[in-house]
Amino acid sequence: MSELRFVRMGFGGDAVEYQEAWDEQRRVHAARFTDEVPDTVLLLEHPPVYTAGRRTADDERPLDGTPVVDVDRGGKITWHGPGQLVGYPILKLPRPVDVVAHVRRLEEALIRACAEFGLETSRVEGRSGVWVLGDPVERRPSLGGLSLDFDPRLTDEEFDPRLNGPEYAPSNAGQRREDRKIAAIGIRVAKGVTMHGFALNVNPDNKWFDRIIPCGIRDAGVASLAYELGRDVTIDEVLPVVERHLKDVLGSAEPKPREIEKATA
Repeated sequence: MSELRFVRMGFGGDAVEYQEAWDEQRRVHAARFTDEVPDTVLLLEHPPVYTAGRRTADDERPLDGTPVVDVDRGGKITWHGPGQLVGYPILKLPRPVDVVAHVRRLEEALIRACAEFGLETSRVEGRSGVWVLGDPVERRPSLGGLSLDFDPRLTDEEFDPRLNGPEYAPSNAGQRREDRKIAAIGIRVAKGVTMHGFALNVNPDNKWFDRIIPCGIRDAGVASLAYELGRDVTIDEVLPVVERHLKDVLGSAEPKPREIEKATA
């Protein structure tokens, strides 16, 4: 890949409004397409905001009518806000673009970053992002005093955790020892150049996720570095580590065009 530059847009009291960051993404995207700038990663925090990808269903949005920004990335609804490190890699890839390979590279960089802090994370088959894996079902604590055999999520496809109390809240998945997502990934590729990217939960208030169905997933939850490590972790600590692993993974990658199967006569 080309030279990789990092742009720290704003954190803490200088957190960047979502619309401002989206506008900057589009500006850099256009410049990258014409080779006016190298591959670029925008890094920042947002003030609290819900954003919905193109596959978001109506019944996954906040029940109380909280505003949601509809965006042109893949994936479903999520939350961004204080304590979350957001990265928007704007990279030129060979066409036809291998989107899955790009997502896997982002996951790998974040998995390595978490490992440097002593947290083992993983991928989950069929689900993008970076995950803290839960205990086997038989070793998890019961919910509300009931056996897991009666967990409604196992039999009710329309089960809504937002209406069923804190024992089902995504933010409490760590207490339930379930699979929980620590980094969400949602991207868009236009003209061979990537947009959007990842959100790594460092030390946010994960209760913000309880008002939605995060990423449309009803049987798992969310995690943070601070909760999983049992200590305070700051964006300032995590930022240079994530930058280094992104540089190692993305900078050393040799992306190849997606293979297209040719139809046989």
